[in-house]
Amino acid sequence: MSDGYINSKKTDDICEDVCGQGSKAAKTISRLKCVLKGFDLRTYLFLFVLMPFGILAIYLHGQKFTYFFRPLWESPPKPFQTIPHYYNENVTMESLCSLHGWGIRDSPRRVFDAVLFSNEKDLLTVRWNELYPYVTQFVILESNSTFTGLPKPLVFKSNKDQFKFVEPRLTYGTIGGRFRKGENPFVEEAYQRVALDQLLRIAGIQEDDLLIMSDVDEIPSAHTINLLRWCDDIPPVLHLQLKNYLYSFEYYVDSKSWRASIHRYSPGKTRYAHFRQSNVMLADSGWHCSFCFRYISEFIFKMKAYSHSDRVRFSHYLNPRRIQDVICKGTDLFDMLPEEYTFKEIIGKMGPVPRSYSAVHLPSYLLYNAEQYKYLLPGNCIREKQTGFI
Repeated sequence: MSDGYINSKKTDDICEDVCGQGSKAAKTISRLKCVLKGFDLRTYLFLFVLMPFGILAIYLHGQKFTYFFRPLWESPPKPFQTIPHYYNENVTMESLCSLHGWGIRDSPRRVFDAVLFSNEKDLLTVRWNELYPYVTQFVILESNSTFTGLPKPLVFKSNKDQFKFVEPRLTYGTIGGRFRKGENPFVEEAYQRVALDQLLRIAGIQEDDLLIMSDVDEIPSAHTINLLRWCDDIPPVLHLQLKNYLYSFEYYVDSKSWRASIHRYSPGKTRYAHFRQSNVMLADSGWHCSFCFRYISEFIFKMKAYSHSDRVRFSHYLNPRRIQDVICKGTDLFDMLPEEYTFKEIIGKMGPVPRSYSAVHLPSYLLYNAEQYKYLLPGNCIREKQTGFI
């Protein structure tokens, strides 16, 4: 038997003797001393410093860890086949269609622009003015419920007078929310998108009409829609590559927005959706301006209302002063890392979005009304102090 074993045995015997003597309080202290007697300094450091610190770090930044190591457990999606986009205002439509490898039609297709509406009044105005010359019917569905089951006012209905310029071409519908607590927000979102299918049929959409499927803040450029309505032999489902902006057109993120799509409508086959539906994408087709709101209250509302509301992990994320600071710094509202699939892209996008001082090639209505919408243009990050609609 080794000396080490003999010594530890003697220590255990001594501990038993000590713990059996003295008052109750003394016994408790003695027991604690006996328990801790076998631990060295490194064990204390791990138990009382490193372990609590690690638990706190995981609680505060666990989401960042999972996003940073995403390339280890998730492969990037299949790349799109990107079609080059040719455009110049001085080039004929016949030449533009030919450059894309398409023929020219005798007459343009009808175009239906269909959106689910929450509260983005300004972006809806910019969108509809951009598309107005080429859209046959504007179709809009509004619910009294957010995707997360929160009640909301019918914002469009109460502000309908602002959109009189589209009234002759407008199909507007409402749908009651189901208000199911704890349900996955994407279920409610899908429920509303199915209802939009029904509203499109009421609007009179027919075979081979063009249908734009995109959120309000995903705005196709007018010349893109004009090209696709005039050209023959375009793909039946075509995703639109949009320039990605955050908070305003001052913060250009990248050109990776792809969820917007345009479809040659096929009755019984075409379904309104907001996910990948083909492998073909048309380059440089418009703008996606995410969280581009005039009022801080609108930021707070969307953070609580949209399908990714689980990203609001701490209540202080909704603090108005914090949100204003985040907007002017170009950082992330949810304190998240970039959603990328390679370490190179994640590291390259970490930190604030660089400011852009370019207001070139933006929606024309926005520039014609620059004073009214200056918060969307470079150099105007301070949001107005009104409470908005909430």
